[in-house]
Amino acid sequence: MAQRSFLPRARRSCRRARWLLSCLLACPLAQAAGVTVEVHGVDDQIRGNVLAYLSFERYKKGGAELNADTVERLHNRVEREVDAALRPFGYYEPKVDSTVTDLGRGDWRVDINIDPGPPVIVQHIVVRVSGPGENDPLFQRILQNLPMQAGDRLNHASYEAIKADLQRTAATYGFLDARMTRSEMLVDPPKHSADITLELETGPRYRFGTTTIEQHVINDKLMRRYLRYHEGDYYDLTQVLRTQFALDDAQFFAKLEVLPGDPDRKSLTVPVSIHADPGKRHRYSFGAGWATDTGARGTVTYEDRRINSLGHSLVIQVQASQIQPYLVQSRYRIPVGDPAVESVALNATIQQETLADVTAYTQSLGPSFTTVYGGWQYVGQVNAVRATTENDAPTVANLNPTRTDTLLVPELDIASVPKGYLGEALFEHPFFAEIKASHNTLGSQAEFLQIHLQAEKVFRLADKWHLLLRQEFGATLVSDFNELPAVYRFFAGGTNSVRGFAYNELSPLEQTCAHNPANGQIIMSGGSCQPDPGNGIKTGGKDVITGTVEVIRTLPKNLGVAGFFDYGNALNSFTARNCVPDKPNPDICQPYVQYSVGVGLRVLLPVMTLGVDLAQPLSVSGGPRLDITFSAKL
Repeated sequence: MAQRSFLPRARRSCRRARWLLSCLLACPLAQAAGVTVEVHGVDDQIRGNVLAYLSFERYKKGGAELNADTVERLHNRVEREVDAALRPFGYYEPKVDSTVTDLGRGDWRVDINIDPGPPVIVQHIVVRVSGPGENDPLFQRILQNLPMQAGDRLNHASYEAIKADLQRTAATYGFLDARMTRSEMLVDPPKHSADITLELETGPRYRFGTTTIEQHVINDKLMRRYLRYHEGDYYDLTQVLRTQFALDDAQFFAKLEVLPGDPDRKSLTVPVSIHADPGKRHRYSFGAGWATDTGARGTVTYEDRRINSLGHSLVIQVQASQIQPYLVQSRYRIPVGDPAVESVALNATIQQETLADVTAYTQSLGPSFTTVYGGWQYVGQVNAVRATTENDAPTVANLNPTRTDTLLVPELDIASVPKGYLGEALFEHPFFAEIKASHNTLGSQAEFLQIHLQAEKVFRLADKWHLLLRQEFGATLVSDFNELPAVYRFFAGGTNSVRGFAYNELSPLEQTCAHNPANGQIIMSGGSCQPDPGNGIKTGGKDVITGTVEVIRTLPKNLGVAGFFDYGNALNSFTARNCVPDKPNPDICQPYVQYSVGVGLRVLLPVMTLGVDLAQPLSVSGGPRLDITFSAKL
């Protein structure tokens, strides 16, 4: 029972004072509600429901004024409000003990101790589906995975969930005449038992009828290839929504409506109407920013989203940054097959990029074909490439610091995509693989076969705790490594690699040539240059392996903290360390695997996570390094 005599006598006698002045002195004026509510004896889920039912909590959130009379009235409601809050969880006979303490200055504390009592147990639960859809897997899935079974504690939410799941499944998948013929939950509180019966009559299943399309933007045949269903298929509202998404992602339209019509009870069909207005054809976008890896950067993009009624489109993008003076990319796309996920494109790229001690100039042109099968996206392409590698200094292996190669490079990219993927832009791929090759039979000046794998996964360890694992692996088979253009070599370090080391800082060393100190000329011997003992430049490796283990703890106000361990290196061999001869002294060798540790701050934005990290290399001496990262939201 709730204890109702709780006010101090001085407070109670105030209301009977003969003179107003005496009352004002004894009773301070009512102030804005300051109520602290403590609920004991139940778990967090039930406690949350109790607080939702309590009038005290609603007054607290509303900021209403409280005086002694109001507090007493609210206190009188506690027992019945707690009783109502526990019933949905199967507790029909709770014992409630509550007290209210006046803390002065208009502040109050409410302590509620709850003994839930014996729960109501489900004795019998019968859920039946009858009619044409009786054996349909859609309903069998529900019947075989009921959230509540005989012997479980009664839970009103589970009961409602079963009923809602049956009705929602029927409405979504074409059983539009379905109705609940029986919906009973009989509770016997004295016996602490309950019986549940739910029966659904499905009625016939409807099919898709005629689709009427009103638009003058693209070819009608192309428009219909975006539909996720066909006339005569069983009606499925999810496919109507997916059609809407596919047409939205095509970016041809400004106003688009995909609406199911009224069911035809005679033909058992549902017509669909689509209305679309032309979208903006040309789009320009500009971006600027700064990142640890790139320094200051800027981007200008032009899009022609609808060159013709066949859905051809063109994108031209120009990027510039401190480590990449220019990158110009163009893509002419032609939708084919299923236009939401399949296309043929002509791609062109011109770029200059600084890779450690190498500058790479690349021009490429070639077609590509993109398709999606299952949960994987496949992109096959063939590029004619002109690659120039410019070392910062002559080396023993490459006396001429500049080398230009022409290649024909077939490539296959494989990326994991979410279920129901419709070609929309993604922040990340949990798994991504590239396979590239070149051979002199194709007219290439370099022969190589290369594979590059990247995987990333976030695991939820517990409430507010996450574990991020990231792994990268790359390997190259090449007849002569010196003929491999820098653009196809591996480097490590920087964001999404081994933090604690600068972008592309980790690389095998190529020994430089010695110079005559008198005239600065290269010292030659037997047709090749003499090595400069102990000196080398970073020109990239044919292999790479990196990884990250990161633990993230989310905090209030969209913040989080992280601790991480990164490891890896770019190598020329997975079995031997990279060394630069220093005759007659012993060889100078880099660590086989570099590694670093660090801590960071995470700002959880609506669609991405901003990270500010401080990483300390451990494999070599050096100070901490600041790293700023952007990634998809956890």
